[in-house]
Amino acid sequence: MTKSPLIPPSPDAKAYRDSADDEQKDLFSRADPFALFADWLAMARDKEPNDPNAMCLATVDADGLPDARMVLLKDFDEAGFVFYTNTKSAKGRELTGNPKAALVFHWKSIRRQVRVRGAVMPVSDKEADEYFASRARDSRIGAWASKQSQVLESRFALEKRVTAKATKFGLGKVPRPPFWSGYRLSPIQIEFWRDRPFRLHDRLVFLRDTPDEGWRTERLYP
Repeated sequence: MTKSPLIPPSPDAKAYRDSADDEQKDLFSRADPFALFADWLAMARDKEPNDPNAMCLATVDADGLPDARMVLLKDFDEAGFVFYTNTKSAKGRELTGNPKAALVFHWKSIRRQVRVRGAVMPVSDKEADEYFASRARDSRIGAWASKQSQVLESRFALEKRVTAKATKFGLGKVPRPPFWSGYRLSPIQIEFWRDRPFRLHDRLVFLRDTPDEGWRTERLYP
């Protein structure tokens, strides 16, 4: 198989030395994975060109086939990581059938990655209402207009639906659709990965058997 010219070559020794980061205390001094995640997200917010809260969400469909897409993290705390979507979308249907998922945050600008695995549950109506109300009005109308993940016959058809919903609500309140809400992934595993020279990366994983238990940590071979 001929290697595509679009694939960059592996770094040489000089490239590894130039990109080396010798600071280690931020990875191993935190006993709380959410505090460490907050540290890294703050770094990414300052250096990532756009969407430092972007994450890959992986689910599994009814046939056991993995499915993945990029979504935006909208909140996090000790209870878990929160995102919002149309509940009738592919990810919404998959989470209904199998309420477990994985997340990956990859920040190329700071050469770091976080992987998260755990069970998923809906957020409360109050949380969903509050977040929906914080969105731009056009985004709220768009949520009503989009039949997310269903076949779209044309761009015009989508624009027509947007216009119809905008006319329906006029200048009044745009409530949250009954098919739009949020999900919270409650992690049992959070792995922190940091680039190191010559592929000898740092990997630290926080583990627990249930969300009610305390965390234990393990270092992993790169």
